[in-house]
Amino acid sequence: MLAARGRRRAMALVGLAGFALLLCAAAWRVELIGPRLAEGFGKLGGAVLLMLPPRGLRHLPEWLLALAETVAMAFMGTLLGALAALPLGFLCARGVLGVRTLQFGFRRFADALRSLDHLIWAIVFVRAVGLGPLAGIMAIAMVDAGTFAKLYSEAIENADTRPLDGVRAAGGSGREVIRWGLLPQVLPNMLASTLYMWESNTRSATILGIVGAGGIGYQLSDRLRAYDWGEASTIILLILVAVYAIDIASARLRRRLIEGR
Repeated sequence: MLAARGRRRAMALVGLAGFALLLCAAAWRVELIGPRLAEGFGKLGGAVLLMLPPRGLRHLPEWLLALAETVAMAFMGTLLGALAALPLGFLCARGVLGVRTLQFGFRRFADALRSLDHLIWAIVFVRAVGLGPLAGIMAIAMVDAGTFAKLYSEAIENADTRPLDGVRAAGGSGREVIRWGLLPQVLPNMLASTLYMWESNTRSATILGIVGAGGIGYQLSDRLRAYDWGEASTIILLILVAVYAIDIASARLRRRLIEGR
């Protein structure tokens, strides 16, 4: 018994040593270990100094309009994704369709939607509908539909079955079972996920402007390409303020809609 325990301990040590060597090799391969990282931090510090002080306030009305476009892009994309994911989430949940093959197919479809990043979808939709916020809205909606479908289906699968059985025992139809037995349990989780994704999508919508999807991201990428660090820092500050404001707003909405206060 002691010999078997010693072998297991030796195997565990060998495994840890192998993992440590693999980790070091990977870090060296991507140059996480080496002089390049230190040099990069030095250049980053120089770029931060060039951003001080922020300037370009004469462009503030234009930037605020672009920022509002970005927030609207994130909101509309999140809303469309959530609306599309609501029926898809039910179709992806186990035990709803009763046909395992169909449920598997809908799950893989949701996986395909979220497997590509917002940027990839934005490039596709810029090609399809042209430059502007519509491409960004569609890109966010596609990714969110797949993400929300997974989150919603998991909430449905983890719901307590006793309220559902009670509605059925009272003679309720399938629609009534969902309305009175299921939705009161899963809606709080769905709303919390949706509000969080709206906040996250505001940051994603900023990046989408770099590929032509409009909003404040286009203004930021234009200043960075021109090495106008002072105006770029002002735009970054505006983005930070917007994300902070949306974080506060979404937290209050969650408390009001979910906790009732």
